[in-house]
Amino acid sequence: MLLRGLTWLVLFQLLGTAINHLFLAVLPGPIIGLVLLLGYLMIRGEVAESVSLASSSLLRYLPLLLVPPAVGVMVYARDIAADFWAIVGALFLSLLISVAFAGVLMQKLITRQARREERP
Repeated sequence: MLLRGLTWLVLFQLLGTAINHLFLAVLPGPIIGLVLLLGYLMIRGEVAESVSLASSSLLRYLPLLLVPPAVGVMVYARDIAADFWAIVGALFLSLLISVAFAGVLMQKLITRQARREERP
């Protein structure tokens, strides 16, 4: 069961990588594969037990993926400190833009939902 779920996950990643190399070099292949997997699961309407088991097994090891960025921060601490205010400014600006976009999007979704509920 676990092997079947891992096979599906790897196949979607390979499909995303193939699309990345052939057509869409802007996005990474695994991200394209995740979007394709999401679309497949939405069309299917449910998550197969094998895919759920494989993904939950992989999620246990997710903190290990955070070790290389943490090491990179430690290695390049001097460079980061030199550009500290530029980094803080970029993070603050991106936060403001993201919050504003999320707020506008949420308002549009709320009004759309209210219109749907008003209709008989």
